Amino acid sequence: MKSSIRDILRNDGKRLEAALLLDAGSARIEVQCLLQAVLQVNRAWLLTHAEQPLDDQQQARYAALLERRLCGEPIAYLLASREFYGLAFKVTPDTLIPRHETELLVELALQRMPQLQKCRVLDLGTGSGAIALSIAHARPDAEVVAVDVSAAALAVAQDNAQHLQVNNATLLHSDWFSALQGECFDVIVSNPPYIAAGDAHLEQGDLRFEPLAALASGADGLRDIRRIVATAQHHLKAGGWLLFEHGYDQAAAARALLQQAGFAEVFSARDLAGIERVSGGRSSL
Repeated sequence: MKSSIRDILRNDGKRLEAALLLDAGSARIEVQCLLQAVLQVNRAWLLTHAEQPLDDQQQARYAALLERRLCGEPIAYLLASREFYGLAFKVTPDTLIPRHETELLVELALQRMPQLQKCRVLDLGTGSGAIALSIAHARPDAEVVAVDVSAAALAVAQDNAQHLQVNNATLLHSDWFSALQGECFDVIVSNPPYIAAGDAHLEQGDLRFEPLAALASGADGLRDIRRIVATAQHHLKAGGWLLFEHGYDQAAAARALLQQAGFAEVFSARDLAGIERVSGGRSSL
């Protein structure tokens, strides 16, 4: 006898709870998402057709996805999609999975961009393009440049730009500032690698499946932040802002690096969990 949607939601939700230590609500939502992807339906349809069974082909596709999730593969990679700043982004194992706490970086950038006039924004290490394209979508009058050293990541970002119909973003292959000689911006943003290379978290949860080069940054996790801070003022217009995400325990070190580099109005901002998540400063050159 074939399992109904209701049976799958109940039984496989419990399997995910046990395998991944999820709470019951999160596990149920993940099963719903997998079913929606397989059946190509929305959540309302799924819940109003709870007695409907899956056919053999649907069951096989669903079972394959569920097995990968039970092994810990991130749901965002299974669905090839993640919502960020109200937009749907394609994600692949070539990019980090956009996280909601990073939306703080977008908010801070939008607040500090010159208003009622054209401006230029640079996103360093753009990955899927979530930060850059969210800013460009919110400010269609801005010129946004997004760079990444990974050609595979840039291909994903380009797909996202086309899907979201964002026409004011330029994607460039660049190792941080290397392809940007002589270019200056009103705001520079980045979510760089900031985990220490030996950190045990790299072998846990979703991080096991994400690109290591986009996560780890030297012995203390600050190698790339140091590079960005040391060079950023040469690419900022007078009074322009540098803003970047960092680890939960790196805010003090981030502020010290900004101050040593001569930035003014140095600050750290807390995310919704109360963690100092983003630091920044204003160019004094």
